[in-house]
Amino acid sequence: MLTFEEKKAIIDTFPQLTAKEVSMKRVNYHFEESLYEKTVVVYHLHPNGNGFVFVGDLPGYTVDSKGLVNIRDFSETDLRAVIADSIRFLSDKPEDEVIEQEELVKQTEWKNREGQTLVLANEDELWNVYIGMNLEESFESFKEAERYLTEEGFRPQS
Repeated sequence: MLTFEEKKAIIDTFPQLTAKEVSMKRVNYHFEESLYEKTVVVYHLHPNGNGFVFVGDLPGYTVDSKGLVNIRDFSETDLRAVIADSIRFLSDKPEDEVIEQEELVKQTEWKNREGQTLVLANEDELWNVYIGMNLEESFESFKEAERYLTEEGFRPQS
């Protein structure tokens, strides 16, 4: 298990994060450029080595009801990966999931961690989100539709 100091040193290598001390010598790390109200990436990093990272509902993580994963026993590699995932999750366009509107075909599938699928389709100058054949939402721009789907925990499928 990494020590508090080792975890802090790793987290400090992410220039996007700002450390803020909280009670009982714990530290939170904020991502101020988050496009969402949620800005805390690392929550309550404690001198005993315990702490949490916000990953929302990203697949591959066991999270609590707040979307936090416990990092107490994470290796350096795992810690770096989960922090990078959190920053991408809170960013507008994740580096590995950049989708340009011009590159989109008429429609794309989006899935969440429970395996539910939504379809985003460009029709008559609107971006429509469908559940099966039923219209869920309509948006005037791709960016609005993308933000809605991301906030609801969906990711585009290749």
